Amino acid sequence: MSFLAQRLGRIKPSPTIGVTQKAAELKAAGRDVIGLGAGEPDFDTPEHIKAAAATAIARGETKYTAVAGTLALRKAIAAKFARENALEYTPEQITVGCGGKQTIFNALLATLDEGDEVVIPAPYWVSYPDIVLMAEGTPVMVPGVPERNFKVDPQALDRAITRRTKWLILNSPSNPTGGAYSELELQQLCEVLLAHPHVWVMTDDIYEHVIYDGFRFTTPAQVEPRLYDRTLTINGCSKAYCMTGWRVGWGAGPKPLIAAMNMIQSQSTTHTSSISQAAAVEALNGPQDFIAKHNAIFQTRRDLVVSMLNQAAGITCACPEGAFYVYPSCAGVIGKKTPEGKTIATDEDFVTYLLEAEGVACVQGAAFGLSPYFRISYATATELLEEACRRIQRACAALS
Repeated sequence: MSFLAQRLGRIKPSPTIGVTQKAAELKAAGRDVIGLGAGEPDFDTPEHIKAAAATAIARGETKYTAVAGTLALRKAIAAKFARENALEYTPEQITVGCGGKQTIFNALLATLDEGDEVVIPAPYWVSYPDIVLMAEGTPVMVPGVPERNFKVDPQALDRAITRRTKWLILNSPSNPTGGAYSELELQQLCEVLLAHPHVWVMTDDIYEHVIYDGFRFTTPAQVEPRLYDRTLTINGCSKAYCMTGWRVGWGAGPKPLIAAMNMIQSQSTTHTSSISQAAAVEALNGPQDFIAKHNAIFQTRRDLVVSMLNQAAGITCACPEGAFYVYPSCAGVIGKKTPEGKTIATDEDFVTYLLEAEGVACVQGAAFGLSPYFRISYATATELLEEACRRIQRACAALS
């Protein structure tokens, strides 16, 4: 349709949201479907956070807020950075958006001109390249190393940088792999960035607190203070605080960048919900003990899923350090035939087969930029995960 903008031709709908919607439609039609596509904790928002929202409503905190977010929330975010990351930010260096996604969108729209390049390690969260394309930039993919949980090699990063490179987007722990960079691994990447002073780093730390086996989280501006003035650190309440629907994310960085992002936000959403912001203040300032309890459950689920998938014929699955995803290889089933005689030629064919044959909904690796893999979210009930893995084992055993 010629009426629509040409920029729409550069992007595609989110595959992860698409899989979740497809699973919901099949369930509504009466199919027995287990959805493993959504990156959303199955735990409810903690009661003290919900109570803070109710109190804010009762106090009449239902009006417009500052575009950058309430001062109370930006102070809470600054305190979080100082307490947990040894990073000092003033409220003027912090912007609050409608989730981490809008914060990323604001940053790229504020900084990219046509042809500017953004280096993105693959596999990647599905929205990174499409947001770059919406901002008229050029995504440059750098494949991660499968043997290192898909983390990018410093030499590969160095080769990908050109004079047009403006950003490196780093996500640790990663969606879709769960791989997380150690302090040493981050330092090695930072050394590359120090050699290219025109390149900024956008670090998406949304899974910061979802980590296992004693892993110690660090973030680039913390590891390498010389990058502080060209780092935008993204985070939010969605994952650790089980607040996906509240839509609260933030970015912290140099004042001129934050001011530009605020200007864009002033002409779009203005700000995220005042009630959500009040809840986020309590999330950051209130009790944190539930996070460790949730992580213990996630780790049990991770271990279950990794073990059961590695028992499925043709599947190999690494054990990630964080987040709530696994990214198993399905290379061993490529070329095999289903009981109906269809050849599994791609990872998309495989996840289609799993959905049609066994009612298990997951996302093909092609959506994340690296095949032949698929992503499973284990942020769902343990008994459903166990049943889903049994179905995957059965589906793989039925291939010939």
